[in-house]
Amino acid sequence: MQETHEQQVQNRFLHFLQEFRTINPYTGQNVYYYQEEARIMRDNDRTTLNLDFTHINLTDGYQDLSIIMQSDFYQYEPSFRRAIQEFMFIQHQDVEDQQKLYFLAVFNLPAIEKIRELKANKIGKLTSFIGTVTRTYEVRPELLSAQFSCQMCDRLIDNVEQQFKFTEPKKCPNTKCDNKSKWTINLNKSQFTDFQKVRVQEDSKEIPAGSMPRSIDVILHNEKCDAAKPGDKCTFNGYLTVIPDVFSLSKPGLKCSMSTQNQGNNQRGQTQDGITGLKQLGVKDLCYKFVFIACSVETNNDRFNSQKSTIDDKEYTESLADQDAKRGQQFDDIEKLEILEMKKQPDLFKNLANSIAPAVQGYEDIKKGILLMLMGGVNKTTKEGVHIRGDINVCIVGDPSTAKSQFLKFTCNLLPRSVYTSGKASSAAGLTASVHRDVENGEFCIEAGALMLADNGICCIDEFDKMDSKDQVAIHEAMEQQTISIAKAGIQATLNARTSILAAANPIFGRYDRSKTLKFNVNMTQPIMSRFDLFFIITDACRPFVDEQIATHIVRLHSQQEGAIEPRFSQDQLRKYIKYARTFKPILTNESAQYLKEAYIRLRENDQTSQRTSYRITVRQLESLIRLSEALARVQCDDDIKITYVQEAEKLLGQSILQVDETPKFIDEIEEQQPIPTRAMGIIEEELQQREKEKKRQGQKIQLAQDEYLDIVRSVTSFMIQKEREMQEEITESKGVKWEDLTEWYIVNKLDQIQHEEEVHQYERLVSAVIRQMINKEKILVVVNDNLDQNLRELALHPNVPR
Repeated sequence: MQETHEQQVQNRFLHFLQEFRTINPYTGQNVYYYQEEARIMRDNDRTTLNLDFTHINLTDGYQDLSIIMQSDFYQYEPSFRRAIQEFMFIQHQDVEDQQKLYFLAVFNLPAIEKIRELKANKIGKLTSFIGTVTRTYEVRPELLSAQFSCQMCDRLIDNVEQQFKFTEPKKCPNTKCDNKSKWTINLNKSQFTDFQKVRVQEDSKEIPAGSMPRSIDVILHNEKCDAAKPGDKCTFNGYLTVIPDVFSLSKPGLKCSMSTQNQGNNQRGQTQDGITGLKQLGVKDLCYKFVFIACSVETNNDRFNSQKSTIDDKEYTESLADQDAKRGQQFDDIEKLEILEMKKQPDLFKNLANSIAPAVQGYEDIKKGILLMLMGGVNKTTKEGVHIRGDINVCIVGDPSTAKSQFLKFTCNLLPRSVYTSGKASSAAGLTASVHRDVENGEFCIEAGALMLADNGICCIDEFDKMDSKDQVAIHEAMEQQTISIAKAGIQATLNARTSILAAANPIFGRYDRSKTLKFNVNMTQPIMSRFDLFFIITDACRPFVDEQIATHIVRLHSQQEGAIEPRFSQDQLRKYIKYARTFKPILTNESAQYLKEAYIRLRENDQTSQRTSYRITVRQLESLIRLSEALARVQCDDDIKITYVQEAEKLLGQSILQVDETPKFIDEIEEQQPIPTRAMGIIEEELQQREKEKKRQGQKIQLAQDEYLDIVRSVTSFMIQKEREMQEEITESKGVKWEDLTEWYIVNKLDQIQHEEEVHQYERLVSAVIRQMINKEKILVVVNDNLDQNLRELALHPNVPR
């Protein structure tokens, strides 16, 4: 008997599974690849065979099988499945294998299509495309083949295949029976499998200008159900098909009818018949839609930090012992070697931070904060089941044109499962989750919002201050408890939103007002502000040296383009290092824990004494210190949190709070009391009158912006270092720099900004106040040669100041 074409394809595929051999990368032996795959399927009780398409495509003698798979996969899929069933029976000689349903999962296809390219010419062909899962439905049973019994003669009819709907036999095979509609299905003898429908949307980068994003329904079967979660960017392999659009068929108004009512003069009973139905009008019903039947799903992004740690000494110790084994499974030897070479480099933290958004000049502190956010802390769960978040939230507040959006865009493109959204264009449901009614079956389903889509990733929210207050309240739970609770339309659920939030906000009046604190500059509520671990304030102040650097960088960036940016590490290296570092789960040492408590107490004391705090120091800031310390330990790939990490975290958090609490800077201009020398009474009276006039002229305290104050401090410190080196080379008897020389040097540098004589006195008063601040409070300068006359005093750098 001559074989049919389907049988020939089945035998060819079975021969390939039995004969294909490859080199085992671990042992170096030439093994039968799919015979080993069959053993793994047997041990794990799997019914899906994973087929690497490159094995068929690149193996001599099987190009015809490759062409058949690509051109007509839908027609020959039953043949492939029967071949797998026979292959499993040959390998294990088990009768149950002949009764099981086996499936084929193909991956590594040569070409990947876009959702917009899935058209009628792709129907039935083996195709692959990439998209983001936006909605998932519940897993349901699907009837593949059924056994029916005739209700009139009890005749059994086996293997009635189902075609996208419940299909019954057309006629009883018994010639003496005329039954065509009365059937009973035997559930025990019928074959079912799991199926799940997911909604997939095209990538935002693939959407043409002026177009809406397109979506397609994807059907998953058997073990591939629940393989794709909302927010996952996946590669789906399978074939495109069409099914009846049941919802369109039931739409009111689809079946049009035209009729005319009886005219008043017409006789009773005489009517003018109309035309009913679109078919009679010459138009066919458009009641079909595309559906993609996926045989395999490949998740293109990793869910960082998806495993939790429990606050239990035994379990935590066991997890630490298994970390090296888990890293060995995730990284090969070449990747490990590259990561270890990166780790050995000096100034690792600084180099990694400068590789964040290299197109942005400066802002090293912000880059360090974003790097620590990407590293993250350790998620923990107490014995009572309380979740303690390890993700770090960062907020950047700044004037317009200070590269806030550039940081958000770079972060969103760097890591997988990152979502970028704008606060003004986002609603509470769009950020968290919403409940929709399915148009086909009328059931309610949950559609993920931005925070759910960014689960175990980063959610970048631009224009955070433009959000409505009710929308900001909606993310309170997501920012601290990292869950989203829904109680709508009979659905009560708690969904995960384990994400870090990187927000950017503009001041209320466009520019940051330094006469007010942060809470009066940003449209944020107190609970929202306390949930951010780090705040960074950027002001667009006029600083000639910094402006020159920025202008040079931007001009070079436009002229040389890619050649102008030379970061220490590339984006791929940065991704690998972050992924490797996040496998560490550092723990606190006793010394670090004690230092953390002391640092928190210091912050609380400073918060009580300061009268210009923007937000209160609470326990959340202590947890922020712990998370930042864990992230710093991960940067160094360290299993223990050292005191140096806690000190660096305190410094970073202190800088954030310093810019909030001590802006603007008020410098006390009250002269210190000096003894009156023994002179003639007339001279004494003249001096007293002169001092009284000086006090009236000076009036109140000097108000100085924080960055301006720091600029003066840096300039004076640099000048003092330079003078110190000159004195060491010349070997002079002088121990320091005179006060009047330091004041004169500063005024000379400001001559281009001075227009009136009164401004000279103002600058002299200003720099003298800063010098006193550097002596009395900052402890940067010391008086080495005291004198009754302030201008004759000699100053030097404090020994602890780094040179």
